[in-house]
Amino acid sequence: MKNLLKLASVFSLAVAPMLSQAVTLNVGSYGGSTEQAFRDSIIPMFKKKTGVDITYVPGNSTDTLAKLVAQKKHPQFDVVLIDDGPMEQAQQFNLCAALAPAPVYQDLYPLSNMGKTAVALGVVATGLFYNKEAFAKAGWAAPDSWLDLEDPKFRQKVVIPPISNGYGLHTLIKFAELNGGGVKDIEPGFKAIIDKVAPNVLAWEPSPGKMSELFQNGSGVLGVWGSGRVEALKNTGFPVEFVYPKEGAVALFTAVCPVARPDAKPEAQQFVQFLLSPEIQAILAKTQAWGPVNSKTRLTPEVAAAVPYGPEQIGKLEAVDYSVVNVERGKWTNRWNRTVER
Repeated sequence: MKNLLKLASVFSLAVAPMLSQAVTLNVGSYGGSTEQAFRDSIIPMFKKKTGVDITYVPGNSTDTLAKLVAQKKHPQFDVVLIDDGPMEQAQQFNLCAALAPAPVYQDLYPLSNMGKTAVALGVVATGLFYNKEAFAKAGWAAPDSWLDLEDPKFRQKVVIPPISNGYGLHTLIKFAELNGGGVKDIEPGFKAIIDKVAPNVLAWEPSPGKMSELFQNGSGVLGVWGSGRVEALKNTGFPVEFVYPKEGAVALFTAVCPVARPDAKPEAQQFVQFLLSPEIQAILAKTQAWGPVNSKTRLTPEVAAAVPYGPEQIGKLEAVDYSVVNVERGKWTNRWNRTVER
């Protein structure tokens, strides 16, 4: 009996250090197909490599940013993935920690640089998407212009994310530009959205899952979304196609940062670096159609054709000046809620 107790004591002492070293990272990121890719592939690969567990908390960029702000004194997240605009705000609010030096950062395209505390993870284009079968059945030509969203034949058949989502914000800015304005003169954009686009909109939908559902059940046939989201829906076998409008598509970067917290775990930095590795960049390109920012990433011809790939293609996308947008976004959002989604 004494020998058994002694063995048990030795065993407990041996196991205790291992248990105390167990690490779990709380990661705030996108839902939908992104969550599936992380749960199916990326998280298991990271755990196998490091032994670190990941608790994945899905949400859109605005919701994740709101949680970061609300939890600033007692952060719950260790790492967050959000759109470029909200990420600029997160940095301004000092919610992100400085990126630890690592070799992988030397392999990134310059466009990925978002400052000292965040980095672009992938790039997609904001443009149009449509149901090919529905268009063919109705005898409609494929859309090729942002102005197609104003066509009365699409009344109550258009789906666009709200301004709280990067795709909706890009839509507002693009219509401002098409009507003589821009980020410094947003009035023409609001007028066009309210008078010409809104009558055609079935839903201002922020949820990726609901957006897909509205297309799959036939309620929506034309909309605004990111090239990555459309590619993920297309990969399910649904007859949907992404369109780069002739007036130009808008670049949207998915971004990542380690969260600023007094008890920051070094594994958070490790996870950020892991996401930027060529292997994971290739997975994100294949599953999310996010154009890779790591110059050493190699894609199959099929995947490369479905994403912004390389500096030449990315250079054709229009960037948004968030230094202006983030100052005005609160006012725009309040106005949008009063006048567009009333």
